[in-house]
Amino acid sequence: MTEPNGLTYRDAGVDIDAGDALVENIKPLARRTLREGVLAGIGGFGALFEVPRRYRNPVLVSGTDGVGTKLRLAFETGRHDTVGIDLVAMSVNDILVQGAEPLFFLDYFACGKLDVEVATAVVSGIARGCELAGCALIGGETAEMPGMYPQGEYDLAGFAVGVVEKDAIIDGRSIAPGDAVIGLASSGAHSNGYSLIRRILQRARADLSSDFHGRALGEVILAPTRIYVKPVLELLRTVPVKGIAHITGGGLLENLPRILRDELAAELVRASWQRPPLFDWLQQAGGVDETEMHRVFNCGIGMVLVVDPAQEAAALRTLAAAGESAWRIGSIRARRPGEAQTLLA
Repeated sequence: MTEPNGLTYRDAGVDIDAGDALVENIKPLARRTLREGVLAGIGGFGALFEVPRRYRNPVLVSGTDGVGTKLRLAFETGRHDTVGIDLVAMSVNDILVQGAEPLFFLDYFACGKLDVEVATAVVSGIARGCELAGCALIGGETAEMPGMYPQGEYDLAGFAVGVVEKDAIIDGRSIAPGDAVIGLASSGAHSNGYSLIRRILQRARADLSSDFHGRALGEVILAPTRIYVKPVLELLRTVPVKGIAHITGGGLLENLPRILRDELAAELVRASWQRPPLFDWLQQAGGVDETEMHRVFNCGIGMVLVVDPAQEAAALRTLAAAGESAWRIGSIRARRPGEAQTLLA
């Protein structure tokens, strides 16, 4: 029996009907990402996935990440369809560095009050990111938590699982002096350094709708993280790659050492790749030191591959054929006592 003045979940700020509507909107988006291995996806208590039988000795590789304060710019501009791509990219690019093929992805969307239109736009970006990575969107969680988030704001997190043959794991152990360092172009700042970017925008009193090299400044700053999965997996079929680094927070200076043995250093030549105008503008508008730029931002290089010099030309040709802009940006050499492991000349 219902009490005449009884409370409902909607009275407490949670709209079950809105959540149901979002699930219905998500289902066709998720269906576009279906791939081999999916046994059960959206709608159940748990998603089921079977590791493809073509793998002889599979090792699962997992990664999780968020989008960070780049979300605040999405709130300010009202553009919510690209941060979902960012969310997928951060995790799938991370597991790619070990040679893993992404299999499936799950997302977590949390807000104070669910806006079905906004949430659908976010998930459409997640689905698009999964398509670009060749992985399935098979589940997730939408949490409506009144009082936890300001009106119009939300948070995102994601989780990716991939697989690699045990004897094909890329761990950097074979990297040696003389090896070539190849850099793949980024699409912008990706999802790192946005606390500094927002501070620079405030300092410069920048108008996000203003023209920046033929595009709106806000569009350039919100450009989604590039997903390198398909071209790099294609490369791995024909070219042995010794090490891969995803250039995220910490930039080239702090991410390259993660794949190098202590006795090795990477010597990079700054003039060897084309730095996007965005980074020059950020440096000038914020008065940011050059070293700080390379510790915070990718500065135009979103992923780094290390190959034997005899494989350099083949690697560059394959990447170019896949639509990637890539350059030899340096080489590996023996590290001197007390020397940093990434050196910019």
